[in-house]
Amino acid sequence: MSVFGTRPDTIKMAPVVHALRRHDSIDDSICVTAQHRKMLDDLLALFSIVPDYDLDVMTQDQTLTEVTTRVLAGMESVLAEARPDVVLVHGDTTTSTAAALAAFYQQIPVGHVEAGLRTKNRWLPYPEEMNRRLTGAIASYHFAPTALAREHLIAENVAPGDIVVTGNTVIDAFLETAARRDLPLPPRWQEIDSARPAIVVTAHRRENHAHMHEIAEALREIAQLPVRPQLYWPVHPSPRVAPIARSVLDGVPGVVLVEPIDYAEMVTAVRDCAFVLTDSGGLQEEAPCLGKPVLVMREETERPEGLVAGTLELVGHGRQRIVDACTRLLTDTAAYARMARAANPYGDGQAAGRIAGWLQARLRGGVYPAPFAGATPAHPAGVRQ
Repeated sequence: MSVFGTRPDTIKMAPVVHALRRHDSIDDSICVTAQHRKMLDDLLALFSIVPDYDLDVMTQDQTLTEVTTRVLAGMESVLAEARPDVVLVHGDTTTSTAAALAAFYQQIPVGHVEAGLRTKNRWLPYPEEMNRRLTGAIASYHFAPTALAREHLIAENVAPGDIVVTGNTVIDAFLETAARRDLPLPPRWQEIDSARPAIVVTAHRRENHAHMHEIAEALREIAQLPVRPQLYWPVHPSPRVAPIARSVLDGVPGVVLVEPIDYAEMVTAVRDCAFVLTDSGGLQEEAPCLGKPVLVMREETERPEGLVAGTLELVGHGRQRIVDACTRLLTDTAAYARMARAANPYGDGQAAGRIAGWLQARLRGGVYPAPFAGATPAHPAGVRQ
């Protein structure tokens, strides 16, 4: 049984669902929690996934405690009815941790997709870092996206035989979607002048709520730079984000604020932008597939492989650091090229097949697939400034 319920984990679990269904010997089912209702439904349609169970837990301005308890209670009856051999969860969402705990209570093994990512601070990112650690402690099988993630798990005394390095399924989903010929244009994208550099912005993490005004002020200053960049920000509907973004940036020349866009539209925006400014996790891995530098508005990242490879740069949430980093990419051709042409360490588009093949071999007997060997080059056609 695959369990997911937010935008990020749905994107990353969709390739796993498809890969499991290619194995005749695997009987799979899907439970969605709808921690993110509207965004979840859009993605289910995009990836042609119909869930067997839907907990529908989302409420307005929900707290972490409310999400946790609703998922935990809802999963109890679902698992009692379905009795899967393995429950698969993804990454660092509250859905994943609560679903893993529910499976543990019924003595069902948990497989953790995108296992082993770590920062040095349990509070950064919040609550994702602790969600990931707790899920890892519960899990029996660990699908690590990189060799470094595997090392983190071994350091935490996870048996090496329970870990497989797969690459990240987000790369599978992104490459598959980017190759589609029916990708839609994002809302108001026609306002973006292709002769000027475009910056795609996302900012929503709880750890940045207290800094949202400073982030918005940084964007206002960037929009006024002499190179006349354009900033495209699909604004998260959170009351800690949207009111601040709109109060600071509505009507500012060069800034386009839109309602949240769907995944396919985001792929289009990343494909056609110069670089990405974000506090998201997934975009740190996705954008480099198309040769797009990523400036990360966080103080820590659980994806340090990108820092080492040069595809990412941590810029924090302070106004001046954000402005300086964007200015450098907009004006220093060599600095831009170093990031745009760096090798992407996160996957080769085959992660989901490795996960399904490993599970089949572990549970049914058979040959284990070869693990992910390392970095793949960024797509040269994706470089644009």
